[in-house]
Amino acid sequence: MMRHGKWRLGWLSLAVLVADQLSKRAVAAAIEPGGRVEIIPGLFNIVHTNNRGVAFGILADARAPWLVWLLILFSLCVMGLLVWLLASQRIPGTPGQVGAALILGGAAGNVLDRVLRHSVVDFLDFHIRGYHWPAFNLADSAIVVGGILIVFSLLTEHRENVRGKA
Repeated sequence: MMRHGKWRLGWLSLAVLVADQLSKRAVAAAIEPGGRVEIIPGLFNIVHTNNRGVAFGILADARAPWLVWLLILFSLCVMGLLVWLLASQRIPGTPGQVGAALILGGAAGNVLDRVLRHSVVDFLDFHIRGYHWPAFNLADSAIVVGGILIVFSLLTEHRENVRGKA
């Protein structure tokens, strides 16, 4: 990707970070912790939860004071790796690069929450019949979509390499 492409990826990461933080602030201002607003009955709510753990509420009940700092350190290492991979153009294809930028922005949003609040604000709450998906946020969504794009890019790159060798 050309030099100006790196800036576009940086702007994408920044846009994810800003959208994530603005959405979390809006939820925190409008809904008390533990509160819920029903948007689509039987399917979707906006809630206000504070997750001290990782994605999907894993380790959310852990009370070890070092856990927050371990998660921050791990996230910062991943972010540093992503910046290096993007800057050195080691991620193949545009989808993979966009995916890495989405993950970088999402990770930054969740790290900022952990630094400022020692927890991550989750608010998107989907449920259907008896099944309830753990609440998540825009940063989590960007991380998941980014991961899918990277896997897609790697699979596409692998297929092209296999075809080229045949």
